[in-house]
Amino acid sequence: MHRPFRRQRQRSNAAGSKKFTTLQRCRVPPPPPSSRSPPTSRRRTTKARLRSICGTPSPGAWHARRVHAHSRPPAVSGRFYPGRPAQLAETVDELLDAAPLPARPGASMAVPQAVPKALIAPHAGYVYSGPIAASAYVHLRAAAARIHRVVLLGPAHRVYVEGVALPAASRFTTPLGALEVDAELAARVAALPFVVHSDEAHALEHALEVQLPFLQRVLDHFTILPLVVGAASPTQVAALLEQVWGGPETLIVISSDLSHYHGYDQARRLDADTAAQIVANHGPGIDPKRACGARCIDGLLELGRRRPLDIELLDLRSSGDTAGPRDQVVGYAAFCVHEYEHEHEVLP
Repeated sequence: MHRPFRRQRQRSNAAGSKKFTTLQRCRVPPPPPSSRSPPTSRRRTTKARLRSICGTPSPGAWHARRVHAHSRPPAVSGRFYPGRPAQLAETVDELLDAAPLPARPGASMAVPQAVPKALIAPHAGYVYSGPIAASAYVHLRAAAARIHRVVLLGPAHRVYVEGVALPAASRFTTPLGALEVDAELAARVAALPFVVHSDEAHALEHALEVQLPFLQRVLDHFTILPLVVGAASPTQVAALLEQVWGGPETLIVISSDLSHYHGYDQARRLDADTAAQIVANHGPGIDPKRACGARCIDGLLELGRRRPLDIELLDLRSSGDTAGPRDQVVGYAAFCVHEYEHEHEVLP
């Protein structure tokens, strides 16, 4: 049985639970164990407890995923975010309501589209990175009715991927309901030589899954295209983004955490440098050691060489600012990307 979310939060703050907190605030759960079910004895081993937390399935559950490949069930529900629909909706809404929505400064030579073109958001457990992710998703509320497609790109944490992995599943489910995979966009990117079909790459991947409840609470009716980015070059990711870019109806979401396991002060310096590099938009070159979604971000920055993109830093914090200790932290940032439409100069 999954532990309630509030019980997890209390346990994560308890003394001696450093490994417990690390799992939800970082990007990589441990390798799959032989069994998902927690021991019935109260005297759990540390390994068994950690395995039950990170949502690794049993062989039977894995077989069920393959048999019912038309639908990808949630892998970290009840662990990274609440598993009960009402509690999940309440949690996400509270995070969004608490997120700041600053007014964007005006620009003299260009006019930004009213609808954000892309977001970069973290993917840890909501108790750690939820407030930072909400800083990005709150910007969609005003444009909710105009966005009908969401393309999600995230790093491969559990399965090696050569290129980019497209799911064979036709829908992804969360406690808030099912989301249909956009068949038209899927067929379009499937034609690219570096794109492969792999349900295995998606089955246990949390980087994309944790974004979905936020989207379900801020948007109306939309389809998704989830993509796990593995060994792909910035040029390849940029080419893929060109294929799915579309207009205001299409949103790009890039999932990435920042630095991992540095002390609080060192992480602040490293993450500030990485954030400045992203905002500068001078092309790819993000250090993968400083951002697990570096390949996804580099693809966007590569595309930024050909498209007039404005990247705004919305929030920059770490697990040491939210719910974790400060001896080893994981960095989180939220960015909003607008595509600019240049005005014609009016002569007197």
